[in-house]
This record gives sequence, structure tokens and C-alpha cells, in this order.
Amino acid sequence: MIGHAAVKLERVQADLDALAEFREPDQGVWTRRVFSDAYLRSREWLAERMREAGLEVSRDAAGNLIGVLPGPSPALVTGSHTDTVADGGRFDGPLGVLAAIEVARCVREGRLALRHELRAVDFLGEEPNEFGMSCVGSRAIAGNLTREHLALHDASGRTLADAIATAGGDPSHIEKATWPTSDVRAFVELHIEQGPVLEGAGVSIGIVSGIAGIERLQLTFEGEAGHAGTTPMGARHDALAAAAEAVLAIERLASRGDGVGTVGRIDAKPGALNVIPGHVDVWAELRHTSKEWLDESRRELEHDVDVIGKRRGVKATVTALSRTDPVLCSDEVRAAMCEALDQLQLESRVLPSGAGHDTVQMAYLGPVGMLFVPSVGGRSHCPEELTLPEHLEAGTAALLATLLVLDER
Repeated sequence: MIGHAAVKLERVQADLDALAEFREPDQGVWTRRVFSDAYLRSREWLAERMREAGLEVSRDAAGNLIGVLPGPSPALVTGSHTDTVADGGRFDGPLGVLAAIEVARCVREGRLALRHELRAVDFLGEEPNEFGMSCVGSRAIAGNLTREHLALHDASGRTLADAIATAGGDPSHIEKATWPTSDVRAFVELHIEQGPVLEGAGVSIGIVSGIAGIERLQLTFEGEAGHAGTTPMGARHDALAAAAEAVLAIERLASRGDGVGTVGRIDAKPGALNVIPGHVDVWAELRHTSKEWLDESRRELEHDVDVIGKRRGVKATVTALSRTDPVLCSDEVRAAMCEALDQLQLESRVLPSGAGHDTVQMAYLGPVGMLFVPSVGGRSHCPEELTLPEHLEAGTAALLATLLVLDER
């Protein structure tokens, strides 16, 4: 059934190398943040690659770059993002976009008559940015980018709407970027794992079972500031000591099963070595592919924080900052992946994604799935991020074969 023109690894590698040269000076080796000059220039280059692959290229009102191989509706959609975090790597996001272009090349070279339109998308701004948003472009396609989001501003006062306009978007008509659900047959995203599981298991491909939901919380502890030299230990109401216990409680709760929990920031006041901390804010998150796990963990954390605060004579509160529910990948898309991998004789492993992706937003429109390829050392969001050539090739071939199986179904 597959019978397609073979994926050409040298083209994928050449594209990855060329895209990586679009980078911000003095911002780390591979930095290309959304709305930067390097990012905007890279997308002109990317649009030309899409055209060379035979795709009809356009930008929508949100600044998404979309290449279309015309065909009957609904469309098979694939893609990812090409922005990076500061001092990030060369593969997180770009692989999925460039592999989508390679898929289009293979379809054209193989003279395959697809039963569905094929769309390759470079979603605008998947990584968190200075406006406090992530997945900007895919939110717009899913109809989840609001006027309130567009009014967010950075430190200079520039709004997100203004920034989108610099990327070729039309934020005054942002609703035009939204796709109807009838447009999407399925969405498949190829991505690096960003973790150590596949490399440790010695397999080339991961089939993602679901994408973790994220519960972000702020813990506040109001104690009693006092002299660090004259206040006896038994008479203290140390807000930071209470916060330290809460940090360990988060670690304990998140260690049950395959969830994760992280405290990424602590702010202790007054912040002097000779003063007992009287006020502490802690910012934390919990991640899991089970909504029930997230709900239970939050409740247990609220209970533990309350107990800690009462025992130490500290007022302790937990405030919910944001919640993104888990997304389960489509059984149908996963079955298509298994069939495609059997034909390619590629070994795979099923695993969840702890990181967020544009796939989360695309799930509002139809069936979704993700393929992972190994990350050397499990490293990502750093200059050392690396996926080996044989895994780049395997992942791109798996993406092509999966889309062809879905096309026939």
C-alpha cells in the first residue's frame, strides 16, 4: 500500500541546517524567538521551501504559515512550529514543519493521488513568549485566541495584536484564522521526545498516548518577620520554612505514578539574611495525562499546605493560576500509526507527552496524534539538543506512512 517515493534524509538535514542559521545574534547559539527579526526572515525562507515542494502558500490572520496540496475536503493536516526558546535547540518544532514539507515532496514525486487535501502548517509562536502566551497560532486556528489575548502587552507596551501584524497576520480579523471542524480529517504532529524514554528503550519511534494537562498554582505564606538573631526557634512563624515543606509536599505528591511536579520560582521577603522571612510566594505546576490525577493532587496539596500553615502559625493559601486539561490522542490515529510502522518494520513504544504542543489546540477540531523520535540524552530546550540522522529519517518516513494510511481510510 505504501509504495511511495522514499524520504530523502539529506533534504531534511539540509533544511534543518539552513533553518538553524536564522538566529538572533548574542542570544545563544540557536535562538529564534517568535516575532524576532530572525524568526520573521526564516519564515520567508520557509515559505519558499513550501512552494518548491508544490504547496500553495498563504498566511492567515494569526500569522500561521500554511502550505496546501489541494484535494477533497476534509484535510489531512501536519506541522509544528519553528520558533525556539531562548538559547534553545535546532530540532524542537522545526523537525515537524520540515518533515511536513518532505511529505509533500514525496507525495508529488510519487505521483500519489490523495483522497484528501494535505496541509502543512508552521504554527505561529508555540513557545511561551513575552506576552505570557504559548501556542498562539494553533489557538487561533482552534478558535481559542480571544480579544483579551490580543490585548496582552509586553514590557515595552506592544500588544500581542501588534506583534502578530509584524508576522504578516491580520489581528483585526482574527476570527478568519479559525477552521471549522469539518475541515480536518486528522492532525498528526512529528516531534522530538524531549526526554530520555525512547533512547533508553532503544526504539526509533514513540506513539504518544496523550498530552499532559497542566495545573499551575501560586502558594502564598504569610508569617511573621523578625530578627534572625534574637527570635528563638520555637517562637518563630517562618514563612520560608513553611514554603520549604510545601515544596517537598509537591515533590512527594508528584512522585506517585508517572506524574510530575515542579516548583520553578520562590520569592521570599524581605529577603535579608538577618531577617526571618515574613512573606513567601511559591509558583508551582503539576502535570499528568489524567484529569482525575490533577484534581486529586491539587486537593491533597491544598490540604497539606493548610496543615503546614496551621502547625507553623503561618497563613497559607493556594491559588489556581491556570489549568489546561489533558488531551488523549485518537485511537483511530494511533491505529493508523501502528499499521504504518508495521509496514515500515519500525519498532515503537507508547508513551505520554509531558510537554505541551500545538496538538492540544488542534484536538478541538478533530482526531489528533503525535509521533516522537528520540532525543540524545533526553535533552531539549538547550543548545545540545540533538536527534540522530537515522531517527530523523525514521520519524519522517513514519509521518508520511501514517498520513497515507489515514488517507486510504
